[in-house]
Amino acid sequence: MLRLHYNLEKLSMGLVGAIIVAASIGGLVEIAPLFTIDETVAVPDDLRPHTPLELAGREIYIREGCYACHSQMVRSLADEIDRYGPYSLAGESAYDHPMLWGSKRTGPDLARLGGKYSDLWHVEHLVDPRSVVPASIMPAYPWLARPLDTGLLHDKLATLARLGVPYDEAMIAAAKTDALAQSRPDSDGAEAVTVRYGGKVAVRAFDGDPETLTEMDAVVAYLQSLGTLTEAPYRVLAEDRP
Repeated sequence: MLRLHYNLEKLSMGLVGAIIVAASIGGLVEIAPLFTIDETVAVPDDLRPHTPLELAGREIYIREGCYACHSQMVRSLADEIDRYGPYSLAGESAYDHPMLWGSKRTGPDLARLGGKYSDLWHVEHLVDPRSVVPASIMPAYPWLARPLDTGLLHDKLATLARLGVPYDEAMIAAAKTDALAQSRPDSDGAEAVTVRYGGKVAVRAFDGDPETLTEMDAVVAYLQSLGTLTEAPYRVLAEDRP
């Protein structure tokens, strides 16, 4: 056997072929069983999709490359749980396209960010990071104060609905008005947002100015939603602990 392996190493294409065969066998053993079950990820019963405003903020978050420095995946390690909160479950990201898990942490993990800081803190942090975190190396994003373009929200929700995200026809039809209403708590449409997406959805002027819907509103709304879309991770962690 050792001699066979030694001779195989002298034939580069033969070695490549052997590696492909070995990798294929390993892949089949891991992948084939997945076709025998209906779902590979258990979706929490209380998981809600992002509101149109949060979804717009997520798109801007991706556009600005925030995911390149911030992961959204808490590992099941004691020090990570102590710092960030309950470890991440695959089901939390069932409605995310694309999901933003990862290992890159130039900045802290954001999976449990929602509610940890005020809206004003986030606004100041995005406009001038060093005004609230002197040692920060994060770039500033002052241009987020510009008006938010809601023209594609209807199509985005419709597309995600086709991919399995539970947006119904009423949600899709009201995408633009819901995005505006979520940033205007005193508007006529504010209550409709909570009816469609649940009473725990934050409805307020995220950038402090209810008169203008901005990209800052969208990004802060998205950041404040992280870790709040389901209680499943907190229930699992409570069950794991004696």
